[in-house]
Amino acid sequence: MLLSVFLLALRSVRRNLLRSFLTILGIVIGVAAVITMVTLGQGATQAIEAQITSLGTNLLLVLPGQRRAGGGGGGGGGVPQFTEADADAITAQIGGVVAVAPQGRASVNVVANGRNWATSVTGSSNAFFETGNWKLAAGRLFEPDEQRAGAAVCIIGETVRREIFGGSPASTAAGGGPAGLGAQLRVKQFSCEVIGILAAKGQGGMGDQDDTVVVPLHTLQRRVTGSTKVNTLSVSMADGADSAPLKASLTQLLRERRKLAEDEDDNFNIFDTQQLAETLSSTMGVLTSLLGAVAAVSLLVGGIGIMNIMLVSVTERTREIGLRLAVGALEREVLLQFLIEAVVLSALGGVVGIVIATGASWAGARLMAVPYVFDPSINALSLLFSAAIGVLFGYFPARRAARMDPIEALRHE
Repeated sequence: MLLSVFLLALRSVRRNLLRSFLTILGIVIGVAAVITMVTLGQGATQAIEAQITSLGTNLLLVLPGQRRAGGGGGGGGGVPQFTEADADAITAQIGGVVAVAPQGRASVNVVANGRNWATSVTGSSNAFFETGNWKLAAGRLFEPDEQRAGAAVCIIGETVRREIFGGSPASTAAGGGPAGLGAQLRVKQFSCEVIGILAAKGQGGMGDQDDTVVVPLHTLQRRVTGSTKVNTLSVSMADGADSAPLKASLTQLLRERRKLAEDEDDNFNIFDTQQLAETLSSTMGVLTSLLGAVAAVSLLVGGIGIMNIMLVSVTERTREIGLRLAVGALEREVLLQFLIEAVVLSALGGVVGIVIATGASWAGARLMAVPYVFDPSINALSLLFSAAIGVLFGYFPARRAARMDPIEALRHE
């Protein structure tokens, strides 16, 4: 019986194709909007997590900065910077720390090969590459004596290599190595040898991560900034380490080294990249759910459209219903027929919506430069929800058809 009723419902849908299409349009738009919003939201979340992870895993960033409270904000002068000794003290006195990279940074113009490029130069130790998840595409890291002496050597990012030396990452220079490796690069007022090329990372939270030149910290201090101060301390924690007690120990140590009284605010800030990633992911999840809920409203509108058309259909087919009831059809059979018609309509709208959403999500992900994340669960849930809407909004018209008086129905003109 179910099969015959299902075939009868399909025949009825096919008999009025244009009306059926207009009926399911609300469902199609609703399903497509929900899936597209959720898919793009998940892709954006993954992109944010990847960008934060590219800064370094289990990473604490310590930056100088006065916390503005009601009082105690020092007058006039700037907040004191860090020193290389601060990094050494953290390494020696705080457990659970894998590496500490003191960093100085300056904006410079670099010149070589008849080209110049405005970029940033970072002075640090080899710990910089460990804390920041940097890999070498070619060349080597700094030697210990080069770091101590402030040697004129540098490691460049892929963007600098491309803009100054040209070619693709796989292109080779005359010596057989990648273009730029072993060349002389003029950084501000001194020339340094390019001893390494960093593997590309792409765009990050603060712009192009590959647009950088890295030199030993002493090289930056003596040849570029003329200062022994350090802008940032990157602290890499051991895997599985709890960041809360480590941040507390780090705060206490830095307060002691910076000679802050108990009633004084911290004149530095500690940022936990893992915590930042979790916060942003949670925020994106809430926004995605909100957008999905807003888009789901159109599903309800589509359900109302299905109910309206089913009521019209019941009115049009009053004599047919009366005839079926008169020859012995049960009320539940008539109810099931119209209910299945409503479910077929709404489920068909769900299928069309999924197809449209797949194309729209893929195109939107390419346009937004985020990963395309196919989530079978949201597609299946949307299809089930659309079918449920058919049951919910189709029940009233179906019950109205099933409860008709056969005599009155046969008299209907």
